[in-house]
Amino acid sequence: FMRSILLLIIIFSINIIALDVNVTELKNKSPERVLYIGNSYLYYNDSLHNHVRRMLEEEYSKEIDTTNYKMVTISGSRLLHHNIEYPLNHKNLGAEKPFELVILQGGSGEANTVDERNDFSLEAKAMIKKIHEAGAEAALYMIHAYVKPHENTDPEMIKNIKKMYIDAANQNSVLVIPVGIAFENAYDKNPDIVLHKEYDGSHPSLLGTYLAACVVFSSITHKSPLQIQYDYFGKIAEDDKKFLQQVAKNTVEDFYKIKL
Repeated sequence: FMRSILLLIIIFSINIIALDVNVTELKNKSPERVLYIGNSYLYYNDSLHNHVRRMLEEEYSKEIDTTNYKMVTISGSRLLHHNIEYPLNHKNLGAEKPFELVILQGGSGEANTVDERNDFSLEAKAMIKKIHEAGAEAALYMIHAYVKPHENTDPEMIKNIKKMYIDAANQNSVLVIPVGIAFENAYDKNPDIVLHKEYDGSHPSLLGTYLAACVVFSSITHKSPLQIQYDYFGKIAEDDKKFLQQVAKNTVEDFYKIKL
């Protein structure tokens, strides 16, 4: 009996260690030239990159030049659908200078099977190598899981997502941004909050995008989102804003084992 208990403790410890992240911060915590690459999870609700930019502008106390703050998305895309070399050449996007940070967001189905997760790992490695060769830092944007009414809703999905993104980040020594974990934490604390579009259970609602933006902001800057006044020009209710900011802060602190 005691041996069984000990074995369970060892297995549990191994799983925890396996999900620890090696990289907990960016070298440059105040990037202004940022490129986001992904799909509709990023461009819904006036685009995640716009919300993060406005939060960063508040933190920096100055406007960010939007000619060097870009997003490239393909509807329904996975990493392999992007030709990373084209947007990495900043001139192809009308940017004046090379990007400092490139954030990669994979497709919602890439964590479904072992083969798909392996494909993600290989593609992430190739893309990150090219990003580093271009002189930029790379980060992986951990997506959220489906909820009802999506037909593929599965409580195991977030576990596969977490492992896939953390493993890829650790293998390539880059930051992973724990957006998917923040969604889970928010639902645990308030099951009535709506972070997904109610008609599909896949795409983020405005509140989901705001939560994701807070997580990205704090992951980049290592600053607490509780200081942020930005509420999408009054469209985010004060109670929702404070709740989502607190969830983002707690998630980032727990994930990176830091204090904001």
